[in-house]
This record gives sequence, structure tokens and C-alpha cells, in this order.
Amino acid sequence: MIRSFGEIMTAVLRQERPRTIAVALAQEPEILQAVGDARERGLANSILVGGEEEIRAIAGEIGLDLEGFTIVNEPDPAAAAARAVELVRTGEADILMKGLVGTATLLRAVLDKERGLRSGQILSHVAVFEPPGFGRLLLLTDAAMNIAPDLQRKAEIIRNAALIANALGIERPKVAPLCALELVNPEMPATVDAALLSKMAQRGQLPGVEVDGPLALDNAVSPEAARRKGIQSPVAGQADILLVPGIEVGNVIYKTLHYFCPGVKIAGLVTGARAPIVLTSRADSHETKLNSIALSLLVSSTLAPGNS
Repeated sequence: MIRSFGEIMTAVLRQERPRTIAVALAQEPEILQAVGDARERGLANSILVGGEEEIRAIAGEIGLDLEGFTIVNEPDPAAAAARAVELVRTGEADILMKGLVGTATLLRAVLDKERGLRSGQILSHVAVFEPPGFGRLLLLTDAAMNIAPDLQRKAEIIRNAALIANALGIERPKVAPLCALELVNPEMPATVDAALLSKMAQRGQLPGVEVDGPLALDNAVSPEAARRKGIQSPVAGQADILLVPGIEVGNVIYKTLHYFCPGVKIAGLVTGARAPIVLTSRADSHETKLNSIALSLLVSSTLAPGNS
């Protein structure tokens, strides 16, 4: 089981063939720095789609040598997104990365029925954290894509997150549907969904995972908190995946860890398409962008058998 981002990068470096990133509208300094570092570390090469003149000007300003990069001159945002998606769809690139293009524009290209990256699954966001002293990686979903998922959508989000956990070597991930308390309360719909998801997993409707809930955050990740509350569960205190009830909870947890947990390492990707999508915020650190690239490259090898 992979327990750190350092181990993720080592696993990517062990892959037998070089990987390639397709960047949609690449003329953004932090994005160029991230793909430059990915190349320098031997993780992946990149195809930079966007305004070539701007890309070269920014690269000069940040001291990035563009020799070895492929540049596709396409300054129009929608066309750049479509071209980057095409590179992934045709196998010229392994993962898609959002550059300066708007998220809605990029997702329209991804979801295009004829030329996109549809897989038949929903798209959802999975964040991966390496909290200091925790000793392992922790997954959080969905903090960025699905606003208020219903029961069926939550089941699909779990399936997507389980694929990421499997790529990290977690064979049967433990999923904690987070709520404000550990008891089912009909006045709190998230607790009802959590109980139903647990039963669905027990009945084989969510194969390959263990789900138990409702659980509060403390007893989902802390064995001591679970013990003190008398919770006996295969998931309590040992959760690999935290399933949030809605985007507000996920967003707050993500940003709380980012801003109030010194030393935490973070990555995120959008899954459910035919290839992973690196869709980071401009507020995310350079390290987070690089970690997200590495995570996506690792996941891409599991989505395409024979490519590792």
C-alpha cells in the first residue's frame, strides 16, 4: 500500500514507458512551473496547448527551458480545451490538465458525446491528503464537482473513489459516509443515506469496499474516538475514504486541512472520465499541483491495462 506522495512519485518513475500530460491553455506561470518540475523529475513530458507566443514569453520570465516540450498553437480557450481532450482520447497523452481555461469550458470538451472522454460514469473529485504523523494517505470526496448528490450519486462517487484507492494499493477501501452524528436521524437525510449505503455494501451493491455509517469525522479517522463512543465497526477509526454529504462540507474540510494543518500534503483529480483530469485551483500551491500530476499519472496506468 502506498502511504505517501513520495511513494506515489517513485511508483510513477517505475512505470515502463514515459507518460505525457496534455495541458489545456497552458499560458499560466504556475502550471508551466508544475509541468516543468514534472519533466525535471522524470515523471512526464507535456504537450502545451495554447497561445504559443504567450507560452514562450511566460516560460522566459520563469526561466523554463521549453526544449523537449511540444507546443500546439491554439489561443482560443474552447478550441484549446477540445484539442487537449483529443490528445488524450487518441492516446497521444495520458492525462488532461486544466491550464488557464475555465472549468466549465474544459468540462464541456470532456463531456462532448462524440469527441470527449465520456466513460459512462459520473465525474467526481477525489482529494488525497498526507497529514503529518497520520502514517497513511486519506481520501476525501466530493469537494469540487457534485453539489448535493442523492443516494444513487453517492454510490457512484464511492465507486469512483474506490478506483483511486485501488491505484494506491488499498485493495478493499473502508468508506465512512460523514455526518454530524453516528445515529440515524430521519430529520438529517445524510444519516439515512449513510445507513442505506452501508446496507448496499453489505448486500453486494457496492462491491470491493466496506462502508459503515453514519460516522462523524472524529470516529471515522480516530480509533480512540471510536473506542470512547463505543462504536464497533470495521470502518470506524480506520477510514480510507471520507464521503461528504455535500460540496460545502467537502470544501470546508479541504480548505481547513490546507490552511490550518501545517505540513499537510494534498493532491486532487477528477475521475470518472476515460483518463484522469488534473483540475486544481489557482490558489493551490505548486506542491499540490505537482502532487496532483503524480497521482493522476499513477491512476492513468490502472485505467489503461498494459500501459504500465
